[in-house]
Amino acid sequence: MPHDGGARAGVSQLRASQPGAASTGAAPPAREAVPGERALTFAGAALAAVYAPGAGQDELLLLETAGDGTDRYRLPERLPLAGGSAAARAFSGGRPLWLTPAALASYEGGPTPSGAQTSLSALPLTAEGRTLGCLVVVGASADGFEAGQRRFLTRYADAVADLLRARADRPAAPSLLGPALRALSVGSFVLVPDSGVIEADETLLDLVGLTPDEFDGKADSLIANALPEDMHALMSVLEPATPAFARRELEFRVRCPTGEMRWLSLSCRVPAGSGDRPQQVLGVVTPTSVQRRGADDVSRIQWLTAALDDATTVHDVARVAVTALREPLCADRVALAELREDRLIVIVLDPPQPAAWPETWRSEWRSEWPDAPVRALPTLQLALRDGRMDLWPAGTPLEPQLAGIGAGGLAVMPLPAKGGVVGVCLVGWDQPHEFATEERSVLTATAALIGQALERAHAYDAEQELATLLQRSLLPRRLPELPGGTAVARYLPARRGLQVGGDWYDVIVISEDRVALVIGDVQGHSAGAATIMGQMRTAVRAYAVEGHPPDVVVSHANRLLVGMETDLFATCCYVELDLEEGNALFVRAGHLAPLLRQPDGTTEEVEVEGGLPLGVLAEAEFPMTAAALTPGTVLALVTDGLVEAADLPLDEGMDRTRAALAAADPADAGRMADELLGDAGRREDDVALLLLRYDGMTVRPIRSGWVVWRLPDAVMHARRFTARTLRRWKVAEVADGVLLVVSELVTNALVHTQGPVRLDLILRGDLVRVCVSDASPRAPAKPVIVDWESTGGRGLLLVEAMSESFGSVPVAGGKQVWSEIRVPRREPSLMGSAPREEGGGPP
Repeated sequence: MPHDGGARAGVSQLRASQPGAASTGAAPPAREAVPGERALTFAGAALAAVYAPGAGQDELLLLETAGDGTDRYRLPERLPLAGGSAAARAFSGGRPLWLTPAALASYEGGPTPSGAQTSLSALPLTAEGRTLGCLVVVGASADGFEAGQRRFLTRYADAVADLLRARADRPAAPSLLGPALRALSVGSFVLVPDSGVIEADETLLDLVGLTPDEFDGKADSLIANALPEDMHALMSVLEPATPAFARRELEFRVRCPTGEMRWLSLSCRVPAGSGDRPQQVLGVVTPTSVQRRGADDVSRIQWLTAALDDATTVHDVARVAVTALREPLCADRVALAELREDRLIVIVLDPPQPAAWPETWRSEWRSEWPDAPVRALPTLQLALRDGRMDLWPAGTPLEPQLAGIGAGGLAVMPLPAKGGVVGVCLVGWDQPHEFATEERSVLTATAALIGQALERAHAYDAEQELATLLQRSLLPRRLPELPGGTAVARYLPARRGLQVGGDWYDVIVISEDRVALVIGDVQGHSAGAATIMGQMRTAVRAYAVEGHPPDVVVSHANRLLVGMETDLFATCCYVELDLEEGNALFVRAGHLAPLLRQPDGTTEEVEVEGGLPLGVLAEAEFPMTAAALTPGTVLALVTDGLVEAADLPLDEGMDRTRAALAAADPADAGRMADELLGDAGRREDDVALLLLRYDGMTVRPIRSGWVVWRLPDAVMHARRFTARTLRRWKVAEVADGVLLVVSELVTNALVHTQGPVRLDLILRGDLVRVCVSDASPRAPAKPVIVDWESTGGRGLLLVEAMSESFGSVPVAGGKQVWSEIRVPRREPSLMGSAPREEGGGPP
């Protein structure tokens, strides 16, 4: 920050460096700490690093480093798990290590240079019971990390672990340390008291209810939304008058423009060597849900209440319970289990390693956690029946399943909710533990809060499971394999409210060489929107399979939605692609324009003439737009949840998506789709994404057609046409079977239908396909019984017997009956034959 009092505000990023960066050996220039580094500095961290297991699972690899000490300290890029490094021991043991400079000297793999002012912490990165890596933090204090700093770094490690788990299937995912810090909503500032100028990062502005455009760099503007009764305390921070001001902590409230009131916690200090008059004040601001927990019982319960209020899922409640019980009570083990009928379903065990728990628990370890019937644990059965807490001191004889949990003391805490018991929490100590009266009261209050939160979370999880099941049942279970391309799709539910929405997609095979791609979005996020979505997807698929052109398909779907008399409308983009020629027809009904990535990497929006959303006007028109795709082109269809949010304008979102599409490697369509999704944390709406990489057909079919006129000798002319065609294609060895099939199908069409009849022959690879189209929508029916007295009905049985496959499909204006016959031996020269269209009538 300039010393002349200039101010700036905006987005600042945590500086991250990748391992293996070359060093010039020159002293790095002095620089200022960016906001993310200021937050780490408050936690006593000069350098933070993430290690994760390598491919062989025998060593830890350095993934990323960040902090203002990246120029001063170096960490090894590889640490063997069998070695004596702090990271390896924390990873294997599942417990954090907090090392002072003296303790650090006995460990391998420490930072270089190391000295009397260098401390280190190693925190295992654990998510869903699995240890995914290790967070190593280098400090610059001879006293190590304070209790408050340890709590912050523990939460920081949890945030990094969540991101590391989310990117497990996405190797090209972005960095971890910066996004993890932003996930904690830690804002930071630098204040110049003499001028009242303040530098604030974007997280802080968001916390106090300001936008970067509204902030002019002055301290008065930053606290404009603070409640008047908190203003005096804030002014004491903004106007430090004496050298005695070294560090301040306070809580205050702001009223956001939306009317929401937020409790915020502020910590600030004056840098050392500031003289009689402070030149700068450094500070961080966090929501009270991540505030520092006080040592007193009231503060502990207040923190637990706020943290459980933010916990939505059962796993969230379990994580808060472990945080609230294990470290504050100096416990060695914490177990949380739900009571379902007569069984205990374990939610979380801390530490998560099986070796830390009794042998009987390890023998029941089936999947993530063990479970056991209540009757096998009499002590728990009695506590659950009576609904009261039991505190067992050291030396109490317990059943084997419990004896190894707390040799020095065991707290058995039933979790009450709505007049019943929803679960139980066990807290165990290895060393003898005295249960004070105050601690008993805290445990009782804690059990009640956790029980109520667990009941809410269980209902939330059940609701989300039902919503997810409904969503999955309405979307395609898998996409078809296409002869001239590869289609992939992704769907992500919204993170807010009911996780079932109206976004949908489908890939519809119309014929051997034509496919339809459709994506849409029904208004709203509710079961009603999902129901309409399922009906629209079914309707579009039915109209497409009937062979209607794209504009007719969308028009029929629009009339159907209008006729439902619902208040919801839908947007849709429909594409019909000829896989053989690469010709595409686009129809857009109020939806976002599709994106194309050309083989050279350039991207563009397809300028598709749009129509009204579906369900608005019954007589709306939906014009078609034609475009040609070359092999190697990628077609992307997206919904607005990917490209638009409250803080992301639509144009900017489309530009980001185009940039990601251009940068992605089209060789792996699945990974390309994952990269287009970007940061999964930024999701207010559900997201649907459909990609098609058009490759072109490797074996292009040969075609020939014949219009069958209704003459007495029509079948004879159809057989002659077929025989000539098979000789020209050099597949005369299947002529007998093909001629029999042609005779039967053409005869059935002439006898049982009215209107035009057409015969089409297609040779694709080693298959000859016979197609007979007529004007009747009724599919041919095979007879149930054929006896010696029957005068007909054997023709379809003969066709089925001669065919590799046989069927009937509806087409526009009628149906098409088809049969495929395999050629025993093919001429290699025919594999690369060019497509041809032939037609004719009777001579």
